[in-house]
Amino acid sequence: MTSVDQRIAAFPVREAKTAAGTVCYRECGKGEPVLLLHGVGSSSASWVDFMACAGEALRGRRLIAWDAPGYGDSSRLPQDAPMAADYAGALHAMLDTLGVNQFELIGHSLGALIAGAFAAAHPARVRALIMLDPAGGYGASTDEVRQKMIDGRLRMLAELGPKGMAEQRGAALLSPKASVEAIDLVKWSMGRVDVKGYEQAVRMLARGRLAEDAAKYVGSPPAGPVSVMCGTEDTVTPEEGCRRIAAACRGAEYRSLPGLGHAGYVENPSMVAAEIARFLGRTMAGQQQQ
Repeated sequence: MTSVDQRIAAFPVREAKTAAGTVCYRECGKGEPVLLLHGVGSSSASWVDFMACAGEALRGRRLIAWDAPGYGDSSRLPQDAPMAADYAGALHAMLDTLGVNQFELIGHSLGALIAGAFAAAHPARVRALIMLDPAGGYGASTDEVRQKMIDGRLRMLAELGPKGMAEQRGAALLSPKASVEAIDLVKWSMGRVDVKGYEQAVRMLARGRLAEDAAKYVGSPPAGPVSVMCGTEDTVTPEEGCRRIAAACRGAEYRSLPGLGHAGYVENPSMVAAEIARFLGRTMAGQQQQ
């Protein structure tokens, strides 16, 4: 496989200028839009291997991977402690700028929190909601638990810096059997996080309530189908918690991803793309029969 820099360069960054600032993204393909939202220590670059191999499985779709506010060259949010709804608002502005009305929404980890908030606020725009190894948020936890999480993550970043954090933490997002190429891609994104943007995202995570937002989406016609997928080797958001999120969404599908760690779409993009294509294909067939 080519170097990580070459793989990332194959999907150049683009910009959407909105009234609130710039939102950057990468894209490929043509057809029905699919939005890809990354996690807290990541960026749009983490999706490049997925986009490179998803052409066959997700043929006829336009894949759009954003850099959340405060990531890459996307403008930061104005709040020191934003909510998931604030990130969802930035996504809404980007989509309006791009002229994207309805789409399938895929969020990984922290990106699932943003996806859930967006789907709850704009159910008519989301044809289907897929949450990969979702971070449920700490909104229902005690103040002590929330503050401990915030302090721990921000202390690590302050002590190690982005590159040091990537070296120490990057491989933990994958299974022990992950390839060097997958590890390099995870470390590339994590090593380039913006300190302030990361701090904002951690504070959002502390107050997030994904199960409530996703359940609200499911209960808001004309909501689309929901799938939750999680790697069996995920030690960051293990299957037990992901199953609870799926259970909160009446009728949601749950799918285990055998042998994959937290960032399964990086570790085995072909497997994850195939599972997504299977779910979306079945969903479309069901809608056509109605």
